[in-house]
Amino acid sequence: MSSPPIAVTGLGLVTPAGMGTAATWEHMCTGAPTATRDPELAGLAVDFSCRVRDLDGRRRLGGRLCMRLDRFGQMAVIAAREAVADARLDAAAWDAPRVGVVLGVGANSLSGYPAEFERLRDGHAERVSPFALPRSVPNMVAGAVSLDLGAKGPSFTTSSACASGTTALAVACDLLRGGACDIVISGGSESGASAMSAVTFGQMQALSRRGHDPAGASRPFDADRDGFVLGEGAGVLVLERPGHARARGARVLAHLVGHASSCDAYHYTSPEPAGDGLAQAVRAALADAGLAPYDIGHVNAHGTSTPLNDRTEALALHQVFRPPPPVTANKSVIGHSLGAAGAIEAALTVLTLRHQLIPPTANLDRLDPAIDLDVVTKVPRPVRIDAALTVSSGFGGQNAALVLARA
Repeated sequence: MSSPPIAVTGLGLVTPAGMGTAATWEHMCTGAPTATRDPELAGLAVDFSCRVRDLDGRRRLGGRLCMRLDRFGQMAVIAAREAVADARLDAAAWDAPRVGVVLGVGANSLSGYPAEFERLRDGHAERVSPFALPRSVPNMVAGAVSLDLGAKGPSFTTSSACASGTTALAVACDLLRGGACDIVISGGSESGASAMSAVTFGQMQALSRRGHDPAGASRPFDADRDGFVLGEGAGVLVLERPGHARARGARVLAHLVGHASSCDAYHYTSPEPAGDGLAQAVRAALADAGLAPYDIGHVNAHGTSTPLNDRTEALALHQVFRPPPPVTANKSVIGHSLGAAGAIEAALTVLTLRHQLIPPTANLDRLDPAIDLDVVTKVPRPVRIDAALTVSSGFGGQNAALVLARA
């Protein structure tokens, strides 16, 4: 038995592909990678990333607020403001206790900490900023958005590694289904393009070492892939109870019709090799939506560009679909924004449904012979689809899947 659909009424995006939803979508449809050398990573073994180039938090948010927020907080507030404006909501007029905020964040923000650690190391503890802690802890992303918009309902973050943003949307969906909220502002925000992230993921051999060709480094499902590229960004969706959306005459962009999560319970960082855990989440999400595998016309893949994860994801999709529908991998263009990735990909899946157009996967020159998927590449593919799936996986074996339907 399917659960009630939830209306998606607004989108906000801050990504390496562009500031705002329109700019991001336009760039994604070109399939042009954004990875380039990153001055903040100079001298490291991996010195390139997909960074948001035009963030300029001081200009967009003002100096006072910008000082209180690290990059992931700045991106979250900017994306949330866009999503609420896109939903044509008036924060001054809504029923604030019925408006929730649920955002996914994979870890503490690390971008502002180096300077603080240097002060402490050099014996100047009194010069450590009093803002260092509140601007970096994960829950403050939701707190900052709630404070900025005056949303007084449930406000918290979810943390399931690289599935965090997808998990946040699932939790938001349940808050609406259960009647706790009328509106939930949900998604994810994270900046993985920091020196410590580059070092730690590099030490784990998770990052691409394609330093001679940064733009070609993120290549999901390609035979020559060798790891992911660090990215950053924020994706925020406004979710509403359908009755609430109808009552205010809202424009519905899509419906969130199903979700599910699972855990491989297999390894700290590696996925279960056959893809059983992810397949379990996909099947449960379809059941929650009341749909069969043949109803899904597109999959927005996790597609990290790591050798093991891409192969495992393909096996999981083959367990559910015979054969899998057309697939795309957004990380090929914008890199891996960790806890924000699933939310950004959910927003792009909404746009795919609205435009009936699948953006291409970049850098797929030679499909891995062990991966039998119809991956959209080179140019966007026009489609006629009513429902799409987006999936995420993270360290700890945590998987999450969302089913979105055309409005």
